Amino acid sequence: MVDHPVPEGGDSQVHVSIRDITKAYGSFEILHGVSFDVLRGKTNVVIGASGAGKTVLMRQIIRLERPDTGTIVVDGQDIVPLGELALGQVRKKFGMVFQMSALFDSMSVFDNVAFPLREHTRLRARAVREKVMDRLEKLGVGAAHRKMPSELSGGMKKRVAVARALVLEPAILIYDEPTTGLDPVTSRTVDELILQTQESFGVTSLVISHDMASVFHIADQIHFLYKGRVEVSGTPAEIAGSSHPPLLEFLRASGVDAAAVAAHG
Repeated sequence: MVDHPVPEGGDSQVHVSIRDITKAYGSFEILHGVSFDVLRGKTNVVIGASGAGKTVLMRQIIRLERPDTGTIVVDGQDIVPLGELALGQVRKKFGMVFQMSALFDSMSVFDNVAFPLREHTRLRARAVREKVMDRLEKLGVGAAHRKMPSELSGGMKKRVAVARALVLEPAILIYDEPTTGLDPVTSRTVDELILQTQESFGVTSLVISHDMASVFHIADQIHFLYKGRVEVSGTPAEIAGSSHPPLLEFLRASGVDAAAVAAHG
């Protein structure tokens, strides 16, 4: 496990605190005052229908964009007002696992995972190899290090993408719709991968998803984003037992048996 100590002044339980975030593009406001906490060392999931603002929210959290108003406090530091130089240090705390894995087709598995180290560190080739192989082997794909992405199954691609995200030892791992485009069996394999990664590497996981079968399996905390606001937050059992009308409609449309989830929560 990689040890990620709590910085002085940071909350031991809350890793990222998001308060009153708004974001508009021209006159079109996407986020209308989003507030929720990302719990340290837990799997935190943001759910919501297409167009609810999930991707825009993710871009604010990792400060690819600056919110119009509000605060995003990471380890006790508000990152909203930071300039690019300071943001470079903050972004090292985050690792990203993109939709469809987003591996470089022209690079081998090894070179895909080595890419962040070669871009952002001055490690010698031997140290790069040791770090890359350590991540690949811990995620069960060490034997595939010479293969090209086109030779991998969907589940193996996701493992390589996680290895690449972890190679710089981030404290927070963000998964953007990790089961999109995968068959049900592979999707459940990815669920186990998310849980395994959290346990093995001690990361805080933030998952953006609308795959409710996956969400109820992996989540410690769920946040329902609706029309640009987090309307409901809670444990899987609390979400399943909620009486919030838009959330109930969302759960019914997803096909998940909320009553069964609540009964076993």
